[in-house]
Amino acid sequence: MSDENTTIDDPELGTFGRARSELTDGTVLTHDWFVGTVSVEGTELELMLEGTTSDEVAPLLPRLRDVVKRLHTLRRIATDAVVTHFNTGEPEPHELDDAASDLTIEAIEAAADGTIILHLIDSCGEHFPEGYWPAVHLDVDDSVAQVTVES
Repeated sequence: MSDENTTIDDPELGTFGRARSELTDGTVLTHDWFVGTVSVEGTELELMLEGTTSDEVAPLLPRLRDVVKRLHTLRRIATDAVVTHFNTGEPEPHELDDAASDLTIEAIEAAADGTIILHLIDSCGEHFPEGYWPAVHLDVDDSVAQVTVES
């Protein structure tokens, strides 16, 4: 059973609702996650919780709250991981600093297994082709598990 029409109200993160997409023919698809937004340092970030029921996603909220509180630190971990992953050698300090200023977090996804995925965008368009963005997967202890490029 899914609770497609259910919303989840969190005192710190706001309201989450089931993610939906409308196709050009008017068909509405309901996805297997809940979405919401939160403002961090003046920027609206999309929040995603993996699951189809409020009972599935409720246990993910404390982890997501913690990530949002520590986002400044985690953002630097993520941008450093992207540079290190795509560099053939040891990155220069200026490369890490450039990525820290050019790559910004657009969305935070909390997976059912406790993994957090930080979806970044290339604000200057010099690091990734248009339509592609890096994503950094953090284990439950916030260590970098994987760096991917999504489209």
